[in-house]
Amino acid sequence: MLTNRINTLSESITIAISTLAQELKAQGKDILSFSAGEPDFDTPQVIKDAAIKAINEGFTKYTAVDGIPALKVAIANKLKRDNGLTYAPNQIITNNGAKHSLFNLFAATIQKGDEVIIPAPYWVTYPELVLYCGGTVVEIQTNDETAFKITPQQLKDALTPQTKMLVLTSPSNPTGSVYSRDELIAIGKVLEGTDVIVASDEMYEKLIYDGEFTSSAAVSEDMYKRTVTINGLSKSVAMTGWRFGYMAAHDTELIQATKKLQSQSTSNINSITQKAAIPGLNGDADAEIEMMRKAFKERRDEAVQLFNAIEGLSVVKPDGAFYLFVNIKEVSNDSMKFSKDLLEKTGVAVVPGVGFGSEGYFRFSFATDIQSIRTGIQRIEKFVKELKVK
Repeated sequence: MLTNRINTLSESITIAISTLAQELKAQGKDILSFSAGEPDFDTPQVIKDAAIKAINEGFTKYTAVDGIPALKVAIANKLKRDNGLTYAPNQIITNNGAKHSLFNLFAATIQKGDEVIIPAPYWVTYPELVLYCGGTVVEIQTNDETAFKITPQQLKDALTPQTKMLVLTSPSNPTGSVYSRDELIAIGKVLEGTDVIVASDEMYEKLIYDGEFTSSAAVSEDMYKRTVTINGLSKSVAMTGWRFGYMAAHDTELIQATKKLQSQSTSNINSITQKAAIPGLNGDADAEIEMMRKAFKERRDEAVQLFNAIEGLSVVKPDGAFYLFVNIKEVSNDSMKFSKDLLEKTGVAVVPGVGFGSEGYFRFSFATDIQSIRTGIQRIEKFVKELKVK
C-alpha cells in the first residue's frame, strides 16, 4: 500500500524522545527533558503585537506563494545588513520553517544517482530527506579533535562526478561548532570548478558565543553563486511554533522551481506569521535576542564545566547554538541504550548520538533554566558513576 519512498523515512529521533518525555511527564513522573531544540523563552512582544495587528486588520487571506513583498524586502535587507549578501525579491522564498525550505530544495534538485555530502554529526533530517528524494548520502565523519568540522582534504576526497550538493550547518545542530571565514574560504576553493550546490543552514546564526558568524555565500563570488542560504527566526527569536523559514539563492531558476513545488503543496506560509516576522527581521527584537544569547552563554559555560568534571564524560565547548554533544565513549558504546536507560532510571531525556550519525555521544540542549540544567547533570553524574561501578 505504501510507497518505497515513504518507507525509507525514519521518524525524527529528537521528536520521538521529546514526545516520550512529555508522555512520561503527563503520567506524573519526574522528567527533565534536554532533548528538544527549542528556546524556553517567549516570543518577543513586538512580534506578538505585529501578529495581533495583522489579525485585527483582517490580514487573514491567501498571499503570494513565496511571501508578501514587504516580508521579502525585510529578508533582503536583513541579508544585506547582517551578512553582506545582495538578493532581489525573485531570489528569495519563504517557507513553513527551515525544514520545509530543505525539503523543497532537496525535492527540486536531488534525484536518483545524485550524491549529497553531509558532515557527521548532522541534524537528523538531512539524510532522511536526501534518501526520500532518491539521492545517496555521503557522510564525512568528524569528532572532538576537529571541533566537529570537516577539513578541505576530507571534502576533496569525498567529491565524485555524482556529487550534487554539500550540506553545511553553522552553527551546528547538534555540536554547536561554527565555521570561521577562513575555513569557509578553504572549503569554497575545493568546490571551484564543480557544479556542487552548497546548502547552508544558518538557523542558529544569532546564537554565537565565541568568534564571529560568517555566511557561506559571503566568502567569495563563486560561493555566492553556488550557495542556497537557509534561515529563519525559530531559534534566534523564539518563534518555533510560528513556522517561518526562508531560502535565498543567486539561481532564480532554482527559487522558481521551489515556488512551483510549494504552489502545489502548502501554498503560502501563514499570513499572520508573515506580518509578525517583519519586525524580527528588521531588528526590532534585537534587545530580546541579545538577552537570550547572554542567558544561553551563561548556561553553556556552567554546563560545560559540570560535564567535564564528570569522570568518563567530556564535551567540547560549542561556539554557538544551544547544544552540547557529550562524549560517552569511556562509559558506553551504545548511545541509544545509554539514553533509554538514563530516561527510565533518572528521568533525564537526552538524544542519542547515533541519531545524528555519530555513535558514542548524546546531545544535551541547554535551552532551559539553569536549575534544571544543574539538577539534570547531577542525575547524569550519578547514573554514570553507577555504570562505571558495574
